[in-house]
Amino acid sequence: MKKSRSAVPHATLSRNQVMFAMSVLILLVFSKYFYLASINSYFTFYLIDKFHLPVQAAQVHLFVFLAAVAAGTVGDKIGRKYVIWVSILGVAPFTLLLPYANLFWTGVLTVIIGVVLASAFSATLVYAQELIPGKVGMVAGLFFGFAFGMGGIGAAVLGQLADATSITYVYKVCSFLPLIGVLTVFLPDVEGKRAKA
Repeated sequence: MKKSRSAVPHATLSRNQVMFAMSVLILLVFSKYFYLASINSYFTFYLIDKFHLPVQAAQVHLFVFLAAVAAGTVGDKIGRKYVIWVSILGVAPFTLLLPYANLFWTGVLTVIIGVVLASAFSATLVYAQELIPGKVGMVAGLFFGFAFGMGGIGAAVLGQLADATSITYVYKVCSFLPLIGVLTVFLPDVEGKRAKA
C-alpha cells in the first residue's frame, strides 16, 4: 500500500540550529517590545512635546494606537515565518517616517504600525513551540516573560535616554529597531518539522 505524503518523515533540525533560531526569535521579540515600550510609555509626551496637544487629545491618539494593536492580531495562513518577516521588518518604513511626520500622518502611521506589529507575537510563539516540540509551557513562559521584561526594561532605558536627550530623539533611535526583522531570513522553515532530541 502506498504511503501518504504526510507519512513521509520531515527533515529535522540539529540542536545548534534550534538554539540559533531561538536566539533570532529572542532578538525579534526584543525589537518589537522595545519599540512598543516607546509608544506605550512615551507617545503621549511625544505628542504634547512635538505638536503641543492637550493631554486628553494626546491620550486619544494613544488609545487609537492601542486599539490598532488589539485589532492587528491575525492568523498565519501564509506561514509563520512570513508573518514574522512582514510584521517586524515590514513595519520599518512606517517607524522610520514617524519622527518626521506631521500630526495627521503621525496618526495614520501609528495605526499602521500598531496593526502590522501586533501580528508578530502569536506567530513567533507558535514557531518557537515547533522548534522545541513537547515544551509548549516552557516556550510560552520564556517568550511571555521576555516580552513583558523587555517592555519594563525598555520603558526605563528609554526614559533615561529621553532625559539625556529629548523625547523626539528617542523616537528617532527606536525607529530603527524593526530593521532587526531582517534576521528573519536566517530562520529555517520549521512548519511540520521536528527538532532532534
